Amino acid sequence: MPVEEKLSIIIPSYNEQDNIQRTFHTICEILTANQIPFEIIFVDDGSKDLTYVRIQELSSQHTQAKGISFSRNFGKEAAIFAGLEVAEGACCLIMDCDLQHPASLIPEMYRLWKEGFEVVEGVKSSRGKENPLHTLCAKTFYRIISKVTAIDMSQASDFKLLDRKAVDALLIMPERAPFFRALSSWVGFKTTTLPFEVQDREIGASKWSLWSLIRYAIRNITSFSSAPLQLISLLGWIMFFASIVLGVQSLYQYFSGNALEGFTTVILLQLVIGSVLMISLGFIGHYISRIYDEIKARPRYIISKRCGC
Repeated sequence: MPVEEKLSIIIPSYNEQDNIQRTFHTICEILTANQIPFEIIFVDDGSKDLTYVRIQELSSQHTQAKGISFSRNFGKEAAIFAGLEVAEGACCLIMDCDLQHPASLIPEMYRLWKEGFEVVEGVKSSRGKENPLHTLCAKTFYRIISKVTAIDMSQASDFKLLDRKAVDALLIMPERAPFFRALSSWVGFKTTTLPFEVQDREIGASKWSLWSLIRYAIRNITSFSSAPLQLISLLGWIMFFASIVLGVQSLYQYFSGNALEGFTTVILLQLVIGSVLMISLGFIGHYISRIYDEIKARPRYIISKRCGC
């Protein structure tokens, strides 16, 4: 097959020393059997274990195995974009290192790309054996992000195959905190979906804590939408109309000789207004901090080591 049909597989890896070899050989066996030319790029996101050592061992033994290592942990989004920048293939596929994204679907995704689809998106038909609280939080997040972006992300995942045109469109975007799942849909191009069931993780445990998921949700909602700022305006109008109603009621009570006694109403109003103001300032402060980060224009990541690329 010509070089221009090469598939680049990008695998963000954080503390995945026990999965590197298994993941590579599983994918390699499937793609070799289907005669698909490929390279596998592992992106070590500042791991604290032997993840990059395992990547180096593979790279020294297999020409298809390549790796880069960050100077510290920059996050999964940075790892995805780093992999896209060094990828040489005519199409790129992103998947998890723990094989919860089924490698068996890669040939089908590649076939759909050969048929002319420029984005092949893996859509979760089942979330597998997941913590109920995690599932609830994830569904709430995607319900919110779908609402504010007008993009249906209810079953979205990072398991996607992108044509080189879509990859190049993503790479020219200058923002410091990109949200890959949303941006890869926002860029458009001819898209199809492929349902999959999230596989059970055989080795290790998820690196996502509840707090990290909350931070991930806040960062991506604010990086992709100004809806929280618009919510401030909505809260302001609600308080404005509430104040009119309470003002009319107070004047009526005063002129009818039944003025309100005590400070209960005043205290409640102060608590409500104070809460709205502090929440609003929090939203504004968060956006200002995001603007500050963008203006500094620091790199999304710093690569300290490379092997095979």
